Amino acid sequence: MTETRKTAIVTGAGRGIGAAIAKRLAGKGFAVVVNYSRDADLAASVVKSIEADGGRALAVRADVAARDGMGVLFDVAEEAYGPVDVLVANAGMMRLAPVAEVTDADFEAQMALNLAGVFRGMREGARRIRDGGRIISLSSSVVGFYQPGYGVYAATKAAVEALTHVLAKELGPRRVTVNAVAPGPVATDFFLNGKSGELISNITRAIPLGRLGEPEDIAGAVAFLAGPGSGWVNGQVIRANGGAI
Repeated sequence: MTETRKTAIVTGAGRGIGAAIAKRLAGKGFAVVVNYSRDADLAASVVKSIEADGGRALAVRADVAARDGMGVLFDVAEEAYGPVDVLVANAGMMRLAPVAEVTDADFEAQMALNLAGVFRGMREGARRIRDGGRIISLSSSVVGFYQPGYGVYAATKAAVEALTHVLAKELGPRRVTVNAVAPGPVATDFFLNGKSGELISNITRAIPLGRLGEPEDIAGAVAFLAGPGSGWVNGQVIRANGGAI
């Protein structure tokens, strides 16, 4: 698999980790579909940055938690750039609460985006990604931490990892690799919102490398899995967390 004239879809790519992934893949020669669900300006900014560096990108609004969301993304990608080579299922949400206090609405919202959205992406990818392509999902290192308050979020990500292992075996005959990246604490609004400075300091001290991750750290791991050097890596979960677990 070469790194030129390829097409990648990145969900939730308007900000944070998703934006960093989209830019990194564009820098590797991929035409990138930058998916977003709400903020068109942020997605447009990502596209503008990619184009300023000589890359190709297209912002596409689609709710990947909806039943038709992933189909829309593949339709647009194929019409604009041809068959899809890489899907990065990055979009997700995190609503923290002890299990006894989780509302049905919060449970269902996380399941719809974090699990059902990724499942539908995997299913669409299994049907439409070009032979020799890549499916990469974002899990989370909280699957191994088992921290109070993270029960539902961790459950959705554990399910993503199970799907990753199974689909890797199902798509092996087509040389389509299926892997996941499980970030640890990354300095994005997604992670930092609602946390005190003291809590952030405590979390940082627990990381052997002595710092929070940056979106570019995760983008690097994804770019490796999307590139030609990862052809023998399949059905794996890369825990990019600075050694925290």
